[in-house]
Amino acid sequence: MIRVLIVEDQKMAQENMEAIIRSSENYTLAGMISNAADAELFCMRGNVDLILMDVCTARDESGIDACAVIKKKFPHIKVIIVTSMAEHTFIEKAKEAHADSFWYKDASRGELLTVMDQTMSGETVFPDKTPEVKLGLTTSYELTNAELDVLRALMQSTSDEDAAKMLSCTKSNIRWHVGRILDKTGYRTRMELLIAVASKNLIIVTPDKALADNDS
Repeated sequence: MIRVLIVEDQKMAQENMEAIIRSSENYTLAGMISNAADAELFCMRGNVDLILMDVCTARDESGIDACAVIKKKFPHIKVIIVTSMAEHTFIEKAKEAHADSFWYKDASRGELLTVMDQTMSGETVFPDKTPEVKLGLTTSYELTNAELDVLRALMQSTSDEDAAKMLSCTKSNIRWHVGRILDKTGYRTRMELLIAVASKNLIIVTPDKALADNDS
């Protein structure tokens, strides 16, 4: 039996993944914890073959950061990053952390078992794109990478000047992109746009990052 550790802080998601594991003859539940920082200690006991690791866990601990540590210390343990958030950088960050696979929680139970089977057989499974997010009159798929970069910079800064420095461009370039995004989405103000982006989890700014930017 393949021993699975669930790292997830949302009760409904915990129960869903536990039910998936218990429905299979190939997997058994090794444990369930809510904080990614505790996963390394769990792995040291030597009774884990596969981890289902949420991106954002209790106490704002990053599942992707924990994955990087675990894959370095325990390369034989397979890690599948799981999330319900459409944040477009998560897939690349998971790859950089040497995660074995990636799964969106809104997919079917059968799909997760398939990803688990493929991962344990040595395959890497990553989605081709993030979930589509409705944003005003348009969707996230209609925004260019440059426009998403500008939105991220604005979420992490307090002025156009700071955002321009982050992207190595000019303030006028930032304002031009913002105007384009407002035209596409139909939002009337920049604040309305940024609130929508944050509420839909299209771009995630960690508390530590936001604090650091406000203090600078």
